[in-house]
Amino acid sequence: MFKHVICKTPGKSMINGLTSANLGKPDYLKSLDQHNEYIRALQQCDVTITLLPADERFPDSVFVEDTALCTPHCAIITRPGAESRRGETESIEQTLSRFYPGRLEHISAPDTVEAGDIMMVGSHYYIGLSARTNRSGAERTIAILNKYGMTGSIVSLKEVLHLKTGLAYLENNNLLAAGEFVHKPEFQHLNIIEIPREEAYAANSIWVNDRVIMPAGYPETREKIAALGYQVIEVDTSEYRKIDGGVSCMSLRF
Repeated sequence: MFKHVICKTPGKSMINGLTSANLGKPDYLKSLDQHNEYIRALQQCDVTITLLPADERFPDSVFVEDTALCTPHCAIITRPGAESRRGETESIEQTLSRFYPGRLEHISAPDTVEAGDIMMVGSHYYIGLSARTNRSGAERTIAILNKYGMTGSIVSLKEVLHLKTGLAYLENNNLLAAGEFVHKPEFQHLNIIEIPREEAYAANSIWVNDRVIMPAGYPETREKIAALGYQVIEVDTSEYRKIDGGVSCMSLRF
């Protein structure tokens, strides 16, 4: 069960965030409304929320997930693969030091890791190799996990930005999977809920204390999740999709 969530208010500069989506620039005022809706959804999940102020220096800083991996035993401050995002970790480290006194670890050059590439399943962490997470960064992360009695393994990916773009572990052995991940041998021991290609964006959802928060507008995926017995909460993330963001990207949950 999660007790804490950290989020960060989007700045006006978010309209210039990194993207490969070709969906146009986000509407900033609409993105604020959507972020507020996201916070309200989390408020239904029995967690304490820390909301950090906007930082206009970093257009992508609303996507706090990439800056740290929060485990039950330590927090790992990452080194984002996108150079423009590396300064984002400073404020996150300051915040996490209150929750993990003496238990902060760091990824350093030349290693790169973005935690959107890391999926927790129990005490095991799957780490995707991507344009943002390199092999040495993945191996360094696994070494840190091992230090605290946890394990990790490396997963290749080809079609998506981050591992969790196409995967979401919903606890209870249930895994949402889309595209290249549906038949990955690493995940065949789990109950795979296949997301249809036309709803692939919905694979990026989050489990928060027996609720599942997912993007709005994907009825087949919603039905499949609800059939597993979860309370489903839908949020509109259309403006974040324009800068390659999804539901998981906007919070650290621990």
